[in-house]
Amino acid sequence: MTTHVHTQTPHQDSTTIDSILRWPDVQKRVGICRSHAHQLIARNQFPAPIKLGPRASGWLESEINNWIEQRIRSSRPIVTTQDSQT
Repeated sequence: MTTHVHTQTPHQDSTTIDSILRWPDVQKRVGICRSHAHQLIARNQFPAPIKLGPRASGWLESEINNWIEQRIRSSRPIVTTQDSQT
């Protein structure tokens, strides 16, 4: 189940629509189990969920996408123009 919310961050001038993903959708994207995700959340290394109700939580799609992009960037070597010329 995906829900859409309007979010506005301090760096944005306008309100954007962001989807709220439930855990099965998050897990498909990130490939880690729920317990590992909660360990990472406790260490501020994974986006924290938002409460949707007394027994429901979800994650903002943009935060999950940013986390994935950060993981990709951190796993790739930085290529400088000097490296590419040699």
